[in-house]
Amino acid sequence: MKKKLFIIIGLAMALTACGSGEKEFDATGTFEATEVTVSAKASGELRSFSIVEGQDVEKDMVLGGIDVTQLRLKKDELSTAYSQLGANQRQLDATKSVNSSRQLDLEKQVGVIKQQIANARRERQRYSELVADGAVPRKQLDEIDYQIKVLEKQLAATVDQLTATNSSLDNQNLATDAQIGGIDAQRRGIEAQQAQIDDQISNATVKSPISGTVLEKYVEQGEFVTTGKPLFKVADTRNMFLRAYITSAQLEKIKLGQKVTVMSDYGDNKGKSYEGTVAWISERSEFTPKTIQTDDERADMVYAVKIAVKNDGLLKIGMYGKVKLSK
Repeated sequence: MKKKLFIIIGLAMALTACGSGEKEFDATGTFEATEVTVSAKASGELRSFSIVEGQDVEKDMVLGGIDVTQLRLKKDELSTAYSQLGANQRQLDATKSVNSSRQLDLEKQVGVIKQQIANARRERQRYSELVADGAVPRKQLDEIDYQIKVLEKQLAATVDQLTATNSSLDNQNLATDAQIGGIDAQRRGIEAQQAQIDDQISNATVKSPISGTVLEKYVEQGEFVTTGKPLFKVADTRNMFLRAYITSAQLEKIKLGQKVTVMSDYGDNKGKSYEGTVAWISERSEFTPKTIQTDDERADMVYAVKIAVKNDGLLKIGMYGKVKLSK
């Protein structure tokens, strides 16, 4: 009696499931990943390149290097020229400093002579009063007058020398400034060349632009590569996407950021469920791919969607998958 009861309940559950018509999935597709083909940014012999297909790499991980011997020699040559320019400018700066010292010395001499004349004139005024009173002889006043005349001639000569020196040194300084300006321009040119070479040397280092897995390797160590030649392909297999296709009737059930259930398919009804997030919905419809199943098998036009899924290591590029829109 109990056995009959179990059979009846099982049949009822089966009929209920059939009657509901609910499908296990709403759309199907294949898993894919962001793939990047890394090309050479410089030309030369590939001195090191030891990666293997299937190797896991990290972003900015150094994977090889192109010969940069000639670039380093050119950089050393520029460094020598840069140092020579610095020595030339220091020499010109020293010349300007000497010129400034000469001008300063002459200006100081003019100041000293002027002060001596002023002192002598005050002394003359005092002696002229003493001569008027008959306290000192006239001869002492005449000596002071003579001294003042000598100082005035000395002052005039020193001023003339200062004027001539200023004029000459101004011309020299203008020429020196022009030379320094030329050195500055040459220095900036060398700095630009050095920056360019540094960039070229940096480009000779082969790095992975993303974290992921090496899918294909196109060259071997020791080969001569040219700028733009593909070196290897890497894919971000840690963050996968299921590219599935839905009908226009299903568009109202899906939106960006929506959480859905993604199921991998290993064949023989084996698989695993993952939480996925709707990352992209195509704005244009397309004809249903022959390998794709949809909720409505009669649909001729479908919309592509991408479901982002965190890979646990079991999902592979090109693997068949299903998606259930309602969790």
